[in-house]
Amino acid sequence: MTTTAPGVSGVFTGAARSTVWPVLGGVALCHCINDIMQSLVSAIYPLLHDEFALDYWQIGLLTFAFTVTASVLQPFVGVITDRHPMPLGLPLGMVSTLCGIVVLAVAPSYPVLVLGAMLIGLGSSIFHPEASRVARAASGGRFGTAQSVFQVGGNLGHAAGPLLAAFIVAPFGRGSLLWFTTITLLGIVVLWRVANWYSRRPPAPPRPARTTTGATLSRGRVLGALTVLGILVFTKNAYTSSLSSFYTFYVIERFGLTAQQSQLMLFVFLGAMALGVMLGGPIGDRIGALAVIWVSILGVLPFTLLLPYANLWQSVVLTFIIGVVIASAFPAIVVFAQELVPGRVGLINGIFFGLAFGMGGIAAAGLGALADAKGIEYVYQVCAWLPAFGLLTVLLPRGVLHGRHG
Repeated sequence: MTTTAPGVSGVFTGAARSTVWPVLGGVALCHCINDIMQSLVSAIYPLLHDEFALDYWQIGLLTFAFTVTASVLQPFVGVITDRHPMPLGLPLGMVSTLCGIVVLAVAPSYPVLVLGAMLIGLGSSIFHPEASRVARAASGGRFGTAQSVFQVGGNLGHAAGPLLAAFIVAPFGRGSLLWFTTITLLGIVVLWRVANWYSRRPPAPPRPARTTTGATLSRGRVLGALTVLGILVFTKNAYTSSLSSFYTFYVIERFGLTAQQSQLMLFVFLGAMALGVMLGGPIGDRIGALAVIWVSILGVLPFTLLLPYANLWQSVVLTFIIGVVIASAFPAIVVFAQELVPGRVGLINGIFFGLAFGMGGIAAAGLGALADAKGIEYVYQVCAWLPAFGLLTVLLPRGVLHGRHG
């Protein structure tokens, strides 16, 4: 009962062990801290736009530099940690994030801003694969719930970023980013403790064959399913990137809001995403990840189509609904992919977290250029149709994950 499945050393893949809530809470807290720092990058775009006289394409390129740095390394980190888990990479990743915040706070020019964003992206690329592995290790078999707890920390961090920017950075200036180094130091300490816990855990028993139906699919079927999941992640993140990167500019231009008010509007969307992530995992444990993917991606389409034509208060309501529905997909997508390729947790987490970042960055760069050429409102009229790609869910194999297995 103590043998280890190939490639999953130290990862608990069965439900025999109980859920380790303090560890899940620790990685969720640090995910929150990590993503606060990420969210601050986009939340201070209006400030940077004015201070450095940036065009929309430069804003998009800043997002691109950050997200592509975060995405490119994640699959490589995942492959390495599948073979040789590196718990100490967790606090080291947070050190890189700390350095990035300091650089952003004191940057004298646009190229240095890009460097700071890339350092934060590097920290994220190191943090996510191993932290997600730890969350699965502490899940006690409740994989969807563990992914939700882990991911909701990140979404809460993203939601907090605009508020912190509105009430701290906006009134006190870019140098106030240095104040956030204190919570980054807290994250380093917590991750050091989590790393010690993980490194002391004994090997886990392999998951029973009856719950690993991904192993019965052909290689081509698995690759096809992963491709569909990748397209769905692109769809989701291209749309959410349009909101997280440019929504402040959209509501300022369309409704005449102030920069501070626009950041509160962004908070509504990011807070709704946190709620959606929190709901998506536990629901997926009960009704199956596939059902959640269907409802989340395709089900949000009517609301995205209405948003470009809504007034201010209708936009608040629609933004909240869109955030909740579309965010619930990601825990389900990650767990579904893990079931398709059992034993490669680090690789799958690296690919899908990296893909999420990378697709968001590529979309931000393209949408920034589109906004310069056609206007910011046109961007949302085009992006409104992206969730229609949710129809591709019909191509995913049935029976890969049917809720919780006791």
